Amino acid sequence: MGRIFGTDGVRGIANKDLSIDLAMDIGRAAAMVVEESIGKQPLFLVGMDTRLSGDMLESAIAAGLCSAGANVKLLGIIPTPAVAYLVKLYGADAGIMLSASHNPYEYNGIKIFNSQGYKLLDVQEDEIEGIVLDHVKPYSIKAPGELGRISYAPDAAADYVRYLVSTVGCDLSGMRIAVDCANGSASVTAPLLFRQLGVNADIFYASHDGENINAHCGSTHIDAISRIVKEGHYELGLAFDGDADRLLAVDEKGELVDGDRLMAMFACHLKKQGKLKENTLVATVMSNLGLFKFGETQDIEIRAAKVGDRYVLEQMRTEGFTLGGEQSGHIIFLDYMTTGDGELSAVQLLTLLRESGQTLSQAAGKMQVYPQVLVNISATAEMKAMLEEPEVKEEIIARSSPLEGNGRVLVRPSGTEPLIRVMVEGPDITVTEAVAQDIAQWLKTIKEPCGVGV
Repeated sequence: MGRIFGTDGVRGIANKDLSIDLAMDIGRAAAMVVEESIGKQPLFLVGMDTRLSGDMLESAIAAGLCSAGANVKLLGIIPTPAVAYLVKLYGADAGIMLSASHNPYEYNGIKIFNSQGYKLLDVQEDEIEGIVLDHVKPYSIKAPGELGRISYAPDAAADYVRYLVSTVGCDLSGMRIAVDCANGSASVTAPLLFRQLGVNADIFYASHDGENINAHCGSTHIDAISRIVKEGHYELGLAFDGDADRLLAVDEKGELVDGDRLMAMFACHLKKQGKLKENTLVATVMSNLGLFKFGETQDIEIRAAKVGDRYVLEQMRTEGFTLGGEQSGHIIFLDYMTTGDGELSAVQLLTLLRESGQTLSQAAGKMQVYPQVLVNISATAEMKAMLEEPEVKEEIIARSSPLEGNGRVLVRPSGTEPLIRVMVEGPDITVTEAVAQDIAQWLKTIKEPCGVGV
């Protein structure tokens, strides 16, 4: 077995890659690592999204935690950022979210947060892996009188929503919007949130059945909310992913406003208020070239972190920045939340529009989006590793020549899926598309290291 933790926790097909045995072992190991670090019996919060496998994995990981002496408080169906927030509110020592984010229902995952609501550091994940995979120490099997207990948090969703409402500094009543909950975690919290804010929000895709999470809806299928907005003449549409840690929007015309354009808007808004630390936004290498050009015109520095919201957050914390995120819609407002939060981003967007008096198309139109083509290639671990071969890098550069230096190419392995992602940007969509397809088709022919011509 390879490394358990990827860029966003543990992820795999439920009851196959992510079995109940693995979940239980991770629970045991996590309890041991946390207990050793705090010197007392730990309390873990456990939340989940709407996947069919959630109940199974919740039971398994809770059993593993209790067997190693940790107490467990079950939050039920809740967004990922809610777990991060509630860890601090409830005085817990760690939090666990069971979700595979934007992936189909067959997948599930385990994300672990520390007592401050931040995702575990690599070194802490390595400690857990060392126990689970390498058996560096035996599992802690507690005596009957030392076992952990399970309790429930019936007000978890309400407590989280109450906090989101507290971040809004203006009256949002009367705004008419459409909301796509992806049949996921936001199904529980979004109706309550917008009702408390007085927003006239029509809620769609909030009838989860365990199998329809992210199915033809949510932030990965933006056409659904786009159609609804255009047909219903809404002011805008909001689309969350399965665990509601990301947000994408569509304007009143049904046009996509992605994470890059949202970040551009937020950065300008915060800068005007004197709240954008060092006038800097942390994006990623996958952000559109237009975002970096926009930063130059607005005197906002755009930093490019590695792909993955954990790396964005790492740079934000290291250098003291307050805003960061990804094109996919993970946006981190570090003054409010320790992780990406789709619903927090949503209420901050509505606040920005109400305070500016602009429509979403007006606010988002200030950033020019360069044509960007993304091609995903199914890939084994060996194929991913070959991307580091000098011959492969040289061939990719050679195949990028039609851009004539006026664009960029990024080829990287996915940290959460068995894919290689080829991203190409340039001013001419025809050339951009041709370069992306050429590189993608060539990568499919690589069979072994250094076999670049095979």
